[in-house]
Amino acid sequence: MEHYELVENALVYIEDNIEESLSLESVSNHFNISKFYFHRLFSAMTGYSFNNYLLSRRLNTSVSLIQNKKLSLTDVAYRLNFGTPSSFTRAFKRQYGIAPSKLKENMAKINLSPIPLVVKKQIKNINGDIVTDFTLEEFNALRICGIAFEVDLATENYKLKIRTHSKMLLDNINQTINGPCYVIYSNCQPNSTRFNVLFGIPYDIQINKPYYFTDDVPSIFCAKFKYFGDILDIGDVLTTDFARFLKISKLEEEESNIEMIQAFENVHQLDSSYHLYVPIKKHPIDSEC
Repeated sequence: MEHYELVENALVYIEDNIEESLSLESVSNHFNISKFYFHRLFSAMTGYSFNNYLLSRRLNTSVSLIQNKKLSLTDVAYRLNFGTPSSFTRAFKRQYGIAPSKLKENMAKINLSPIPLVVKKQIKNINGDIVTDFTLEEFNALRICGIAFEVDLATENYKLKIRTHSKMLLDNINQTINGPCYVIYSNCQPNSTRFNVLFGIPYDIQINKPYYFTDDVPSIFCAKFKYFGDILDIGDVLTTDFARFLKISKLEEEESNIEMIQAFENVHQLDSSYHLYVPIKKHPIDSEC
């Protein structure tokens, strides 16, 4: 069983047994795996500690139980294995910003959260810590021709905007053009959610439209990660992965106008696996890395 499949199965098992007295040990025993390794793997794959994830899912379940109205808040607290009703209320307010009594009185609305997706990725063990697999290498200087646009991650339609502009490029290139394509994310200002995006290929496609540009990407030393799935659905996971990588590898992020480079092997197969390059400072690293 692949590591991501193990975690996927664990999430389903937790959901199916959310009213039971679950623990890290009981879940790891169910899958016949060391609780220490399971916790490291669970944290690396989901970005949550086991206990925080379990608490979050119990609170998520409490929303539907409260909205059912047949149970008192005390019943809900004990049914979901909170030690006391007061501990349940405190946890609920921390997660949702309101008291559970407000939800019961129809004074607020909370949407239930589905089981989170487990991002498919390769992992490696560094001195007992599990991190997303990476290599350290130079991203060679490259001239990219493609479509440029700006996205604001704080808006609801930013995913649609990226996909729409990507399709504009694909609709304007010859189907005989194969090979790699790149998505360059750059110029995000401090405390800003706006990015410049260039979606392009290393060919001179010469499309005479105002939003098509040619840009020279310089040589950059990067940490290179491999993922499977939609980049727009793994953003939070990447943030967590990169933070863990910096902490464990003892490397530092490079100050660069380029924030990240997404590289696909084939411009016509954007649903395939891809590599992410993130600029880092170049200096010696522990041999274990």
